[in-house]
Amino acid sequence: MNALSNIKLPPWLQGLANSRNKSSLAAPLLIIMLLAMMVLPLPAFVLDLFFSFNIALSVIVLLTSLYTVKPLDFMAFPTILLVSTMLRLSLNVASTRVVLTEGHTGADAAGKVIEAFGHFLIGGNYTVGIVVFIILTIINFTVVTKGAGRIAEVGARFALDAMPGKQMAIDADLNAGLIGEAEARKRRSETAQEAEFYGAMDGASKYVRGDAVAGIMVTVINVVGGLLVGILQHDMPFSDALKNYTLLAIGDGLVAQIPSLVISTAAGIVVSRVASEQDIGTQMVGQLFAKPQVLYITAAIIGGMGLIPGMPNLVFLLLAAVLAGSAYLITRKAETGKAQEVAAAEAAAAPAAAPEQEEASWQDIMPVDTLGLEVGYRLIPLVDKTQGGELLKRIKGIRKKFAQEVGFLAPPVHIRDNLELKPSAYRIALKGVEVGTGEAYNGQFLAINPGMASGTLPGMATTDPAFGLPATWIDASLRDQAQSMGYTVVDAGTVVATHLNHLITTHASELLGRAEVQALLDHLGKDAPKLVEDLVPKTVSLSTLQKVLQNLLVEGVHIRDMRSIIETLAEHTGHSQDPNDLTALVRIALGRAIVQQLFPGASELSVMTLDNRLERLLMQALAASGPDGAGIEPGLADTIAQQAQQAAAQQEALGLTPVLLVPGPLRALLSRFLRRSLPQLKVLSHAEVPESKTIRVTALVGQQAS
Repeated sequence: MNALSNIKLPPWLQGLANSRNKSSLAAPLLIIMLLAMMVLPLPAFVLDLFFSFNIALSVIVLLTSLYTVKPLDFMAFPTILLVSTMLRLSLNVASTRVVLTEGHTGADAAGKVIEAFGHFLIGGNYTVGIVVFIILTIINFTVVTKGAGRIAEVGARFALDAMPGKQMAIDADLNAGLIGEAEARKRRSETAQEAEFYGAMDGASKYVRGDAVAGIMVTVINVVGGLLVGILQHDMPFSDALKNYTLLAIGDGLVAQIPSLVISTAAGIVVSRVASEQDIGTQMVGQLFAKPQVLYITAAIIGGMGLIPGMPNLVFLLLAAVLAGSAYLITRKAETGKAQEVAAAEAAAAPAAAPEQEEASWQDIMPVDTLGLEVGYRLIPLVDKTQGGELLKRIKGIRKKFAQEVGFLAPPVHIRDNLELKPSAYRIALKGVEVGTGEAYNGQFLAINPGMASGTLPGMATTDPAFGLPATWIDASLRDQAQSMGYTVVDAGTVVATHLNHLITTHASELLGRAEVQALLDHLGKDAPKLVEDLVPKTVSLSTLQKVLQNLLVEGVHIRDMRSIIETLAEHTGHSQDPNDLTALVRIALGRAIVQQLFPGASELSVMTLDNRLERLLMQALAASGPDGAGIEPGLADTIAQQAQQAAAQQEALGLTPVLLVPGPLRALLSRFLRRSLPQLKVLSHAEVPESKTIRVTALVGQQAS
């Protein structure tokens, strides 16, 4: 037994032996079987079995395509299309062999299936059979297969054109914290698979068209070959040979052509459907019969035709009555639903009955929510758990990504509906004060122009509420077109989530309260308890630490490296307790992280700097007025602001981060002075730049001001 266990099998044989998924053997066995069918003779019973399987396979493929929600759910369809085509061709070869060798014995020589198609479907009349076969072939070849191939070709082209826009939308969701890295990889894979799917469908449809041509040729060869075999080898009369072999050939052609038509129809359904969360049957019924006005007009037209003498009056009038009744029922259902919606809104808006007045108490004072999100009633499905509530999941993702990147956990977002807002409006509040507002239309998509989109889109023009970029609200049917034109397309939930994420990041310093600072210290104390105990509150107060951290967050510096911050404060608090001075020292300690945040992966820093004469003037003003910079002459201040704005615009036009490099004593002064007019401009001191970085000056501020 041990000797046998030491025998090593070849890798392919060992893989088959260890395979738990037996379905993986289906494809190799099927291909071998198809090749064998072309070479080995098959008895009539086996032909009946394979012909029946071919018909069943075509029905399965058709029904699967009807119940498929997205084309990628049936990603194996191009391969199935190829395999089914090869199966039909193999059956044609096998049945041709039987027809030519045994056709003289009767109509059942090639099996009961071919006989049934030859007698039952065409009534035993080979002339009718020829006509029916030619019609089916023409429909399959010139209409269904050609149309499906054209749609697949155009779909592949649009899928490739839309890939950059879809990739940008995925990156935007990832950067906003709406999705994780795993979900981003999944979406990128689906985007690539979609283009590959349509390309494969375009190629596979060529096989079906070739199969239709081959079906005609095989049928003609069977008829001519059968006549020659029957007359020359079996001495059959010409009329008997013509009837016998023609019926067999036509029956054989129909048995192969009908499944081919079914699968071609399935291919057309798969590539022609628009991406939706519903199968094709639900879409057709829900959209074709959704408007009662259309049904009323159609009923009137059909009823008018039914009144014309000589027409089948009963049929037309009966159909008109059915259409009118359906329209009436749809209208009643819509009115009932609307009445229920209005009643629910009125009930929610109606004030509750005033209870008996009680004495005021401290319980009447409600605490102000640190972060609040109020939505109109049409946006309630986005925040309702019972209706999916995608926005709730995205807000959780925003808080998690914020904590990972910035370094502390933002307060929870309290969400409630507000009937005073517009139906599709929302409001974001910070400590009870509105900091952002906008509108998002549930069910529509916002196409944002990142600056390189081509063409315009039909819809309501607006601006992106988070970054102010030009945008357009479009219908869901225009989503793929917008992405192919270079727009970044997001849904209503993503619009609200991105706006909320932007405001949370912008107001990070205001979200860092004493409770959050204490939670940070408790978290750090688990790993370095002695470090925290020696600093707070022995050498620095909690309020001073909070002010230092807030100073960092105001300028967009992340506080993830709390260990370095605490160690720097512990080293210098004996010399100074001023939060601004401590902030400058902490910034120097975090210099490498600050530069990495502004210039990720760059060894050369492209920065702006001050003209030497302006630098001396500012140093003199700073010495005369103190750190608040109140002694700067107003005209000089305006000139500095204008030139800094021009230089920052030039940096951004070149794709560079606008960074102003100044001496250490001037950094805080210029940062506060320029922050209001240029929030995107970052001010660094020379001491904050690591020695390993190379500095390249791209612009001078103050050449004319001095």
